[in-house]
Amino acid sequence: MKVFQCLSQSRGRGCLRILMLLLGVTTLSGCQVLQSIDKGLYDVAEAVTETDRVTGQRALSTANRNQQIALGNQYVDKLLQDEQKQGRKVDSALDTRQYRRLVRIFDRIHPISHLRQERWKPVLIDRDSFNAFTTGGTYIVVHLGLMKQLNDAEVAAVVGHEIAHTVANHVAERQTHQQLSGLTSSSAVRRKGYQAAFTHEREREADRIGILYSALAGFDPYAASRIWQRQYQQQGNARSLFAHDHPVNAERSAEAKAVADKVKQYYRAGKVNPQAHALLDNNTLWQKRSNRHAESAGEGGGVAAILSTAVGVMAEHQQAKQEEYRQAQQAQFVRSVQQSMRLEEQRWLNDRSWQTRWHYTGNLKLHSVVMGIIARDSQGKTYRFVGHHKGVLTPGQRFNVSFMLNKNMTLNQLERMQTQYYLDDALPVR
Repeated sequence: MKVFQCLSQSRGRGCLRILMLLLGVTTLSGCQVLQSIDKGLYDVAEAVTETDRVTGQRALSTANRNQQIALGNQYVDKLLQDEQKQGRKVDSALDTRQYRRLVRIFDRIHPISHLRQERWKPVLIDRDSFNAFTTGGTYIVVHLGLMKQLNDAEVAAVVGHEIAHTVANHVAERQTHQQLSGLTSSSAVRRKGYQAAFTHEREREADRIGILYSALAGFDPYAASRIWQRQYQQQGNARSLFAHDHPVNAERSAEAKAVADKVKQYYRAGKVNPQAHALLDNNTLWQKRSNRHAESAGEGGGVAAILSTAVGVMAEHQQAKQEEYRQAQQAQFVRSVQQSMRLEEQRWLNDRSWQTRWHYTGNLKLHSVVMGIIARDSQGKTYRFVGHHKGVLTPGQRFNVSFMLNKNMTLNQLERMQTQYYLDDALPVR
């Protein structure tokens, strides 16, 4: 563990030079003591890492795959038991058509994934919310509300994304990263913003893998981009309200489209790409690293394993810190612009929509301006609604933004709630 601490401190480069020297001495001299040390280092690396199924590099994990399956499935088994106790139906008993549809889509995605050799099971539960998740085991849990909102290609993007979380070992990786980071003197890992940013980057990776899965399985790879563009129109980005552990909707849509542009060459509408398994290792997104010529334990393999792991940990750490800083800067910008927004008027259009008039007194030209309103009912439940301003907003301009309630709420209900307008997002014109 001292190797990780050494590499995380300011004299990390010195540690690297020492370890590289040790690697050379071990390889050339065959000294029994150094061989023993190298084997010990290799055992340490084996205990806290596994080979990343996507990249071939070492990734943090203190639990082997069997342990991950046991722990992940235990959570879902408990969930299903609770559903039964509360009288909630699951799977085909809940909705035969939607469950068969989920299974049909899953049975196209899973066989071309990196975990196709495992026996997985999709689960449909009775929730109206837009959500799906995995816990690192062999279940994928999907909410009925999500199935009702998405077409087949969009469901495939979600299924691929969730499988990708387990493929990329994100659950175990996050837990191990927190454990090992706690041994260092870094205060960053304890910040909520850092923790959100770390997860944010794992979500981006799962998106990329999931979109490739969709394309290889014969589903439109642009479906994921359409999901998040639609979510952006309905929910905005909430840029300044909290640290984001998922990419904000507009950025997620744009990045998903960029990934789809790269993998569309593998897409065969309605058909599995015959080269799917080979393309998992080498494609336009990544080339899997081969470990065929890696040194063995006692022959420099221990030092090499520790080095590659430590470098990978530090790279992920820096990536999360950069994302945390980026989010903080963007949130600060939105909050500063919000001070230049003045509400001048609001009027009801009908029983489910209304229009607001604003005066922008700032000095910058803006685009992608989204206004939002937060409403809280007497039970403390929170609702958010957004309205978009199209085009460029210039200094001194007055502009209108319209809002619409969801189908389960009326303006009379909204008027009885505590409400507050806010600037959901805005970007400067470059």
